This record gives sequence, structure tokens and C-alpha cells, in this order.
Amino acid sequence: MFSAHHFKNYSRRNKTFVGLCLLFMVGIGCKNEGKKTTEFEVKLVTLDPGHFHAALVQKSMYKEINPLVHVYAPDGAELNAYLKLIEKYNTRAEDPTKWQEEVYKGENYLQKMLDEKKGNVVMLAGNNQKKTEYIRKSVDAGFNVLSDKPMAIDTKGFQDLEQAFEVADKNKVLLYDIMTERYEITNMLQKELSLQQDVFGTLEKGTVDHPAITKESVHHFFKYVSGSPLIRPQWYFDVNQEGNGLVDVTTHLVDMIQWECFSDQHIDYKTDVNMLSAKRWATAITPSQFKKSTAAVVYPAYLKPAIKDSILNVYSNGEMNYTLKGVHAKVSVIWNFEAPEGTGDTHYSVMRGTKASLIIKQGKAQQYKPTLYIEPQKTDLKAYESLLKICLGKIAKTYPGLELKANKNGWEVIIPEKYKVGHEAHFAEVTKKYLGFLKEGKLPEWEKKALLSKYYTTTKALELALKN
Repeated sequence: MFSAHHFKNYSRRNKTFVGLCLLFMVGIGCKNEGKKTTEFEVKLVTLDPGHFHAALVQKSMYKEINPLVHVYAPDGAELNAYLKLIEKYNTRAEDPTKWQEEVYKGENYLQKMLDEKKGNVVMLAGNNQKKTEYIRKSVDAGFNVLSDKPMAIDTKGFQDLEQAFEVADKNKVLLYDIMTERYEITNMLQKELSLQQDVFGTLEKGTVDHPAITKESVHHFFKYVSGSPLIRPQWYFDVNQEGNGLVDVTTHLVDMIQWECFSDQHIDYKTDVNMLSAKRWATAITPSQFKKSTAAVVYPAYLKPAIKDSILNVYSNGEMNYTLKGVHAKVSVIWNFEAPEGTGDTHYSVMRGTKASLIIKQGKAQQYKPTLYIEPQKTDLKAYESLLKICLGKIAKTYPGLELKANKNGWEVIIPEKYKVGHEAHFAEVTKKYLGFLKEGKLPEWEKKALLSKYYTTTKALELALKN
């Protein structure tokens, strides 16, 4: 029998013991929490790298990513091209990378990846016909996914993507696409200036004939990547595998409209997107051009339906007109075979505000380099210029060195060369952003909503164009 004295002493000792245990457990918890942050590590898996963008993610090293990369792919020219680029980055004279590629080649590459699960993030850039299946099966197996665009190339693909997001949420993995254009300096400054109401005013609503936002781009089948001629896979010319122009490069343009104009608002594609019109047309490719781009001397059988009198017709061009939250937008993309000497892909962008238009041009007058202009509405130009300089001064705290150069329509924004890093460098910026999301353990809600809205917009445009 315990006396009251014994019970009191026991109770004291017990409380002390429990207290010490709690302190110990809290200490362990803090250590583990610290360990979780400091030992965060991505083990990258590259699946079927059929597009050079897969290699561009690895043009840089990242402290969070293990240098050992597991690659699963069918044997062939596409895999070899990817490995050749990685080797080029590993052996370059300036700041070489240190990637180690462990490669599995075989027809069962997808199942092998799912069974072995040697990583936690799957990198996708290749045949777009297969991509949605890759995404779905990867998130089913508990992989995070970083994917090149487009994630979906038709209405069925979009529906599969919606389901993949539901599974990703359930399995607590992150699904994200590579939107490099958000990191191009003229695009970033166009967005920043649109937020300055003293300069831009508010975004116009526009009309079909005079949209508030216009995004146009011109691309080329034959180009140079990292200093070498790009040999494209033959399927790149098949819209059933690569996707029509309306669902491919337009992904970037639709994303830019959402990001620049509505990144502070959730976008619900069911109520916020209204597709008004869409059309597509073909680029004619000759046998010699096809050979120059793919190194193939004959067309593959699957391209036969698109060939007439030896000319391959690729539906890589498209235009869409739609409203997003009541604002009229126009998106168009054109693909030529090869850019004239000294030129390259080009971009044209207009945002119309109640006080000024913000315009990006990249033509001959700009020496084919993206250039940002501010064109005010009819107003007191002296007073406007004073406000503009104040606003630019605010932005220059983030981007030091910005200047203004007057022209007959307004001003050109003079941007220091240090900010013009080039398209290939933007892949590292996207990857760093994704690594940040992985550390947080979640995507911002805006990103998830915008991603689905983006692919609804592109696939809806194709659906309408095909009906027409």
C-alpha cells in the first residue's frame, strides 16, 4: 500500500520523468525537422528523352539534385542525342557539369522504371502522344513529375491530365510543366510595368478585332542548339505525335497571358475561359528539308496521309481568339522551316492598358532581339514621363540598370545585357522554382488552377479548329 507521502514523491518523480521524456522527444523532433530540410534530395529519373529539352534541364547542376541520373528509354537516335548533349555539358571548358547517367535500354523501359523506382522525380520531354500516359503512370507510382510542354495535345489528353492531378494530390506528389518564357527579361518587365497603374492604367477588355492581349510567335523546324545543328526525330513532323501547332508552342503563349494578367486570381477554366474562334494551317516541307532536319532520306509510313506530290504538310500553325475572365485575347503561332541568316525564333506581344500599351517586338528593326516598348495613350507626355521614371525607378530596385530611350511613339526600355541570358538558361530557372515547390511539399493553388486552365484552352482551340 502506498502512503500519501509515497504517492506524493512518486507523483513528483513521475512528472519529472515525463518532462524529461518530452524534452528528449522535442529535441529529437527538432533534429529530424532540421534533417528533413538539410537532407532534401532529388533523385532524377529521365524517361524516354526524345526532345532536347530533357538535356537542357541538366545544362546546370543543382545542390538539391543527386548527380546520378537514371535513364529509361528505348535504344536509338533520340537516346543517343540526349546522352551526347549531357556529355557535352560534362566536358565543356567553362563550369562543366558532373552528371552520371545510368541508362536502361529496352522496349519495357516504362515498366522497368515503375518497378525499380530508383528516383523520386521523373523528367519528361519527348513524344507528346505518349506523354500523358507517362504522367499518369508516374504519379500513380508515387513519382513527382517535371514535364516539358505540352502535357496534353487533345481533349482526351486533357481529361487524362485532370485525373492525373487528382491522383497526384492523393499521392502527395507534385506535377509541374516547364514554362521558360516566364523567365525571359522582356516578359518579366512587361508584367512588372502592367502592375504600375500610374503608367499602365488597368487592363482593357478589348474586342475580337482589337484584343486587349496579343501573343504571336514564329518558330523554325531547323535550328542550332548549344552550338550544334538540331536533328529532330521524324515523329516531330507528325501532329498525332507532336501535336498540332494550336496545342504545342501556344502552351507558352496562353501561360504568359494567364501569368501576366491574372497571377493574383484563381482561374477556373469552366467559367473563365470562352473560346470564340480557332483555325489551323499547314507548313509545306520538301523532301530535302525533311532530310536536313531529321537526317532521314525517306518519309516514314505514318506521315503518308500528310504527303501530297512529295510535299509534307504539317499543321504546325494556328490562331485562337478567346476571352479569359472577360478579357479578349489572341494567340497565334507560325512555323517556318529555317530562319534567315542571323535571325531566329521571334516573339510579338501586346498588353493594352487604359493609359498605355506595353509592346514586345523582335523583328528586323530590333536586330531580332526582343525589345520592350511603352506607348502611352494621348496624354500630357511631360507629366506621364515623370510618372514613368518614378515607376521604372521602383522596378530598377529589382533590376538595376534599366533606362528609357524616347522614340516617336513613346519609349523603349533599355535593358542591361546581363539580364539577357538566353532561352537555354531559363530551364535552370524553372527547375529551381520546381525544387522550391518540392521543398514546400505543395504547388501554389494558383499554379494548379492555371495549369489546368492552360491545357483546357489549347485543347479546346484545337477541338474548335477541327470542327471548322
